[in-house]
Amino acid sequence: MDEKTPDNSEAGENGDFELLSDFISYMEAILGRSPLTCREYRYDLLLFFRFLRASAAHSRTSLPGEEEVAAARTDDIGLEEIRQVRLSDCYRFLTWLTRARSASAANRARKVAALRAFFRYLSSNRQLLDRNPTLELETPRQAKRLPRHLNLEESARLLDRTGEADTRFRTRNYCILTLFLNCGLRLSELCGIDLDDISDDTLRVTGKGNRERTIYLNRACLEALNAWYPDRGKLPKRTAASRALFISRQGNRLSASAVQHMIRRQLVAAGLDPRRYSTHKLRHTAATLMYQHGHVDIRMLQRILGHASVATTEIYTHLDDRSLHDAVASNPLANHSLPEPVDGKPD
Repeated sequence: MDEKTPDNSEAGENGDFELLSDFISYMEAILGRSPLTCREYRYDLLLFFRFLRASAAHSRTSLPGEEEVAAARTDDIGLEEIRQVRLSDCYRFLTWLTRARSASAANRARKVAALRAFFRYLSSNRQLLDRNPTLELETPRQAKRLPRHLNLEESARLLDRTGEADTRFRTRNYCILTLFLNCGLRLSELCGIDLDDISDDTLRVTGKGNRERTIYLNRACLEALNAWYPDRGKLPKRTAASRALFISRQGNRLSASAVQHMIRRQLVAAGLDPRRYSTHKLRHTAATLMYQHGHVDIRMLQRILGHASVATTEIYTHLDDRSLHDAVASNPLANHSLPEPVDGKPD
């Protein structure tokens, strides 16, 4: 199974080295990467350099064990040691991830992205390296899977059963579900919404890479918001969360973990498996429903979802077997029959 990204406390005393800290600051301050992305890249790079340190005592044909990698120090890594990294070291690291951790292709692909970004920063931005060892580093091939999503009936049932898991916050939870299923928001985007972000029938959202986009709210969203506003007004509000759209019973901005917990309870109340679906699967659901039932153009869907590349959006162009059957059946030549023989003569 793939490892989970640990929080910063798991780094222990073998923590960041100076150039890694500089890189993470660059990602956050200049590139506008999310705290989660910065934390994941930091972990991936620390793991890579721990692996290199642990590999020093092994031949090229053997790999270090988990305990050796975990015990390796990284806080004293300097530029000269980084300059010794070769492309072969990167591939040995990917091999170790596969053998020792059974890491999936997606997990290894993230490690490759972290390595490329770090060495590109050192060679191009800081000009500290004469060569970039990751220039020819290939990304592991990933199997293309269709995004898991709720169908139309399941989505409607999830909305209809809102409140059964938490009657006190029925209007808030219904509004959250409605925005997820109608607007295709990311979890971080929903938690970050302020009252000022909503104007008439539009919602201003700040997504990945600090990119801002506007989403138009349909009737269901507007009605859900108007039902939530009065109940929101009855709750206490901490100063830091005074403008937050979704707040907790203590008056704090609703956290991502609180939303995830609420979604799990609502899924159970609707008779759906919380192990199969999550907040991100609700985003997939919104995108799929818009494409399949709303006949939304792929470029429009890209703008709604906030994808930097339309290639990311193209995964939602999947169709089920019935849709493929109907497409062929709708061909205007579908009812054309074999003509009768000319002058009654057989073929």
